[in-house]
Amino acid sequence: MSNIADTMANLLHQTAFFNLTVGNFVMIAVACFFLYLAIRHEYEPLLLVPIAFGMLLVNIYPDIIASPEETSNGVGGLLYYFYSLDEWSILPSLIFLGVGAMTDFGPLIANPISFLLGAAAQFGIFSAYLLAIKLGFNGEAAAAVSIIGGADGPTSIFLAGKLGQSALMGPIAVAAYSYMSLVPVIQPPIMKLLTTKKERAIHMENLRPVSKLERILFPIVVTVIVCLLLPTTAPLVGMLMLGNLFRESGVVRQLTETASNALMYIVVILLGTSVGASTSAEAFLNVTTLKIVFLGLIAFMFGTAAGVLFGKLLCLVTKGKINPLIGSAGVSAVPMAARVSQKVGAEEDPTNFLLMHAMGPNVAGVIGTAVAAGVFMAIFGV
Repeated sequence: MSNIADTMANLLHQTAFFNLTVGNFVMIAVACFFLYLAIRHEYEPLLLVPIAFGMLLVNIYPDIIASPEETSNGVGGLLYYFYSLDEWSILPSLIFLGVGAMTDFGPLIANPISFLLGAAAQFGIFSAYLLAIKLGFNGEAAAAVSIIGGADGPTSIFLAGKLGQSALMGPIAVAAYSYMSLVPVIQPPIMKLLTTKKERAIHMENLRPVSKLERILFPIVVTVIVCLLLPTTAPLVGMLMLGNLFRESGVVRQLTETASNALMYIVVILLGTSVGASTSAEAFLNVTTLKIVFLGLIAFMFGTAAGVLFGKLLCLVTKGKINPLIGSAGVSAVPMAARVSQKVGAEEDPTNFLLMHAMGPNVAGVIGTAVAAGVFMAIFGV
């Protein structure tokens, strides 16, 4: 009987109930809230579901992300190996490959001024960088945090790894993906505050057709120019443009389909669950995380505002030919930010179709955020 009692006692003490802290329960509640947003309101469910579930797992069973040195048998937890792929910049780069294979750069090629709108939206990144320094972050940490303003999760993870900020990677990634999913909530009030009804109702001329030759040359030219100026951006920009070349060349349909479907979704699962698993209660529930969430919001709001204000300037220069709303799409949350520009414009005039015009700054923002990351890596000699 004593053996049975000992066995039952050991089994009981192996359950998670004897190891969970108040912080773990808080993080479990946060994970459930994220799952609610993803499933009930469809806020970026492809990203938020795996992130939230990884968060749930690690706060019930912390060893799922334990390193080999922390385990008795020298074998790390399952998600430790997934997370290593984040730190090595493999998963973010593969995400960019898939994004490139799914992205139509035609609106950007047809209206090159979109590059300026995408660049203007990066103002939020550099303003948040200065504010992060004021709040006590060192240079590398401030840069890793401020890139959240680009609303680009893979780039945030990539830069945090390159700058040696792995300890901050979890909060940074969760903040970046959370703000990506909250684009429809955060952006419209800023857009309406900074524009007039007349500006929001501006109709833009149809974009010119883009030839196949232009589409094929675009990823090659962008890769050469950007990577010559900032070679450290090659893993992101190079993979983005390789994926797009797959799409536009028309001769590797199988590679295009694999990069934009099967490979993309596999990588999203690995990246999402590993990012979520980096948010244990001990790592996430602290003052630094609150600062990161605050700075990310400020960066994202400033980036949106800068894009809209630069759109107003272009509207003035072109004598009303550019709707300032498309400037808000300069953050790289593709294609949600472009859809928000379309939605806000249609509220003033249901016949106004801004989506394709907004896609130009939107895809320019993807390139712009990668370039901003490259600038930080150049500054810190990475």
